Amino acid sequence: MLNAYYQDGNRLVATEGLTDPAGRRPVWIDLLSPTTDEDHAVEQLLGISVPSHAEMQEIEVSSRLYSEGGANFMTITNVTRLDTNEPVKTPLTFILKNGTLVTVRFIDPRSFQIYSAQCQRPNGTASQDGEYVMLGLIETIVDRTADALEQIAAAVDGISHDVFRNRAEAESKARDLQGVIEHIGRQGDALSMIQEGLVTIRRAVAYHNATTSEADKRPRETRQRIRLIERDTASLAEHAGSMSNKISFLLDATLGLINLEQNQIIKIFSVAAVVLLPPTLVASVYGMNFHYMPELSLPFGYPMALGMMVLAAVLPYLYFKRRKWL
Repeated sequence: MLNAYYQDGNRLVATEGLTDPAGRRPVWIDLLSPTTDEDHAVEQLLGISVPSHAEMQEIEVSSRLYSEGGANFMTITNVTRLDTNEPVKTPLTFILKNGTLVTVRFIDPRSFQIYSAQCQRPNGTASQDGEYVMLGLIETIVDRTADALEQIAAAVDGISHDVFRNRAEAESKARDLQGVIEHIGRQGDALSMIQEGLVTIRRAVAYHNATTSEADKRPRETRQRIRLIERDTASLAEHAGSMSNKISFLLDATLGLINLEQNQIIKIFSVAAVVLLPPTLVASVYGMNFHYMPELSLPFGYPMALGMMVLAAVLPYLYFKRRKWL
């Protein structure tokens, strides 16, 4: 799908395709899972080579941030579906040339829908050229990332309460530690995607700031927006790092609790085996088939044997309780 956005007063107007009756140059060309014909149309209009999906997935910095044919190519990792249990990371490429922005993507993230609606409203988001649009899109992505981090932080706090609840709560409600580990894993997976996305955004903004010609002549507002994006991504990356450490701590603590519960079960079986060993020994002795056994002819021999077995079981139990092994 190809959508072109043209300047119309103080807002952008979207059209399907590159045909504009007024003959205006598009400010923003958005390619969503483009076809070969759509790629060629953009390439002929701007004199650039639109990267393929496979090229956008390259992890080398030189393949993600480069200049070619007078255009700057910047590819970031965008994380989508953060409000679900299955977040997805996908490459997103920004191409800036002569005031026109081209975005190439293969998933429709919520951030694009939000910004597209804002820039098409009268008196909405300022979008006089491609650089403004790119910075606005990145700001929207950063805002969505901050919201996702807040959700993860709330989820991590809930996990911490489940793991470290007091003894009364733990006894009143059995803890599903396996479910806790799965929950921790999902939050850690989403957090690692967000951290990767923030790193790529910081690199792209820094590259854009360093390579754009006549950077010192940018409007003051643009320079402030770039500095704000850099500051926001740095603070979010630091916050994500602290949450990553907390998640690692919770994972270790949960595994430790599982080991403690397993040790408790093994201890109970061990104590039970020790408690039952003396009665088993008494029963084994009197279960032997020797003809001359003095107690066999006693009238109280059977009650005596039962009493010995009970006593042999009770004494180890009381000893263990006194030593606080139970």
